[in-house]
Amino acid sequence: MSPETPRLSVATVCLSGTLEDKLDAAATAGFDGVEIFAPDLVADALSPSGIGARCRDLGLSVDLYQPLRDIDSTDPDRFAANLRRADVTFDVMAGLGARTVLVCSSVAPDAVADPDRLAEQLHVLAGRADERGLRIAYEALAWGRHVDTWDASWRAVRAGDHPALGLCLDSFHVLARGSDPAPIADVPGEKLFFLQLADARELSMDVLSWSRHHRLFPGQGGFDLPGFLAPVLAAGYRGPLSLEVFNDVFRQADPVRTAVDARRSLLALAERTAHPGSGRPGTGADPVGVAPPPPAGPAFVELHAGPELGRVLRALGFSRTGVHRTKQVERYEQGHARLLVNAAGDGPAAVAAIGVESPDPVASARRAARLCAAPLPRTTGPGEADLAEIPAPDGTSLFFCRTGPDGPGPAWSHDFVAVDEAPATGIGITGIDHVGLTQPYDAFDEAVLFHRAVLGLETVADGEFAAPFGLVRSRALADRDRRLRLALTVSVLRRGGWSPAVADPQYVALACDDVLATAAAARAAGVPLLDVPANYHDDLAARLELPEATMAAYRELGVLHERTADGNLVQVCTELLGGRLFLTLVQRTGNHDGHGWADAPVRMAAHRRSRLSRTTAPA
Repeated sequence: MSPETPRLSVATVCLSGTLEDKLDAAATAGFDGVEIFAPDLVADALSPSGIGARCRDLGLSVDLYQPLRDIDSTDPDRFAANLRRADVTFDVMAGLGARTVLVCSSVAPDAVADPDRLAEQLHVLAGRADERGLRIAYEALAWGRHVDTWDASWRAVRAGDHPALGLCLDSFHVLARGSDPAPIADVPGEKLFFLQLADARELSMDVLSWSRHHRLFPGQGGFDLPGFLAPVLAAGYRGPLSLEVFNDVFRQADPVRTAVDARRSLLALAERTAHPGSGRPGTGADPVGVAPPPPAGPAFVELHAGPELGRVLRALGFSRTGVHRTKQVERYEQGHARLLVNAAGDGPAAVAAIGVESPDPVASARRAARLCAAPLPRTTGPGEADLAEIPAPDGTSLFFCRTGPDGPGPAWSHDFVAVDEAPATGIGITGIDHVGLTQPYDAFDEAVLFHRAVLGLETVADGEFAAPFGLVRSRALADRDRRLRLALTVSVLRRGGWSPAVADPQYVALACDDVLATAAAARAAGVPLLDVPANYHDDLAARLELPEATMAAYRELGVLHERTADGNLVQVCTELLGGRLFLTLVQRTGNHDGHGWADAPVRMAAHRRSRLSRTTAPA
């Protein structure tokens, strides 16, 4: 592996479908090679040589065949039988064109506990493989009976002392046990035969179940994968960066889409490990080649909505400042908050696009393309800016652009013709605090990785809350300076359509310096603010001990207040504006970095009551 062009590989266990489906998806996504999982081969109609030929036709190398399980044994007869089984595996590998086989540490009751005897058996196995021109990559399973850490596997490999015997390092098995990967840098690079990468959320469960169902692609979980990869590369590893991810969702999803997501995760990980701005040593590969231009906040948020939204924005003190040259889009502004209202087409109101302010929009778009997020084909009219439109996993579009007249790349504001209207009197809205987007269940982890990789955002909050109609998972992402914030949520177990909840709500949070004054002005102007139940405010008064005058304003305006040790988030929401979209007025104090999720169940129940009251009201 050269530092500039790492080879990227994916295990077939990561993808859905038959083995042929998986190979096609890996090739379509641009992978260089695959790990072939034995159960996938066993279920396929093609012979090993036929599969090998198909891989070659697709431009894929077979980098690993796996796994060869429970090879060592305290029973001499069983060990002899295991060697015969290994010989059959070597025959399969010859047909595939694979040179390396993964041997897992044993979990069997007869596993060898004596280190010297284990080393002797691995030496014998490696000798038989070497006779066929093959290699043994020995891996410590985190639940292995006697070998369950990477350093224990290294001791066994070192004692086995055979040139055809080396290590397979799997980030999950290392990091799930809390092992320190730093000493890996001292392992001779020629003994690192293979590398498998996987991320995961921090979960409290047995490690086997955690591994078999909840692995994620790098960048989707909470593991420090740059911290794992850096010492591996520093040791001199030159094999492929490969993914082995067991995940119940991925194994049911579109294999091509999953494979593209998988390849993006490796490109982003290599960049984070190598790029000087990542805070990691520059020992890895940087295949992206374009440093992420730091986002300077949202240039605009485009909303698909009807005329009701325009009336609400005027009541909120927004000025209608322009109309698009060729499209049914109006521009509204207040402070640094810029909202575009797109009246074209039907359907519920929704967040259609986010314009990302970039110091170099062209470089941002080029980076996105290298991270498997190519711009959509787009028609521009005379005099319109040629903006790159990048589709996010949930269908929301991202536009890299600039607002001011100076700088590289197109200025999106040139697409609008100023209107001859007197500016409105603002009511204290200063900008866009964050955008809240509900994700499709199958796309949540993909969306987290997409925004982290393409926009250079990082996770700032992660959790779950019990909503009125089921568990909701949440993940907040932001740039380092908190100028661009996204709040992603997903219903974990939504089943059927019986619950009259608000489907896939989306919102734009508008920043205020004095949310009570702004909300009072909005209420006076006729903005439909959301009614919050008295029970919530009674509980809030008991918890926070706020002045009576403040609590009276809270009750009148429907204020939600989330307090942490870092500060406060005070917000007032509107009713739903077109089925699923709402706006919220937000004030942060201190260093509060949350997004109101502690109060989200209250808000969701209130939105449901509001919607039902409007649909059942008498004519």
